[in-house]
Amino acid sequence: MTKPVPKIYSTRFFQLITSRQFAEAERILERIKQKMHVSDRNRGYFQALYGMLLTMKNSDRYAFLSTVDLTDMKQLKNYRKEFLSHVERRLHDEYDRGYFEAWSDYMKILPKIEVHKSTVNNRNSAKLAEENVKQPEPKDEAKPTEDKYEEKITRNHQSLLRDYPKA
Repeated sequence: MTKPVPKIYSTRFFQLITSRQFAEAERILERIKQKMHVSDRNRGYFQALYGMLLTMKNSDRYAFLSTVDLTDMKQLKNYRKEFLSHVERRLHDEYDRGYFEAWSDYMKILPKIEVHKSTVNNRNSAKLAEENVKQPEPKDEAKPTEDKYEEKITRNHQSLLRDYPKA
């Protein structure tokens, strides 16, 4: 069995992507690449980390990580069990086991990381910005007052809460 990716670096990487500190996360990812031993399992682990970084950075709403509620401990525990079952399956090759091991490690670390509401809200604000782009501003009316603006934000926020998956 080959040496695994150093857990101290992967744990720090998970903390950084969760708090959306992407520049530092990229530096840690580069350090992981330098420190890891070359094996299929470690390559799979590394590719999972790289994919996590890209997903968090680009906020792809169709990606798995974008749909996970980072504060739902029960859901995270279930995901971890599922990923561990893939790690233990003999049908998967070493690359796949490494990939699922990285996801399992992330699900293990997430409950220990204090996930700020701003991290969860960053995804919602991206949706809100996307919705605001789609809605053209009325031409005949004067600029909306602060009250109308706050009312519009409140309506958008309520629609986001309606669409947000319930635990």
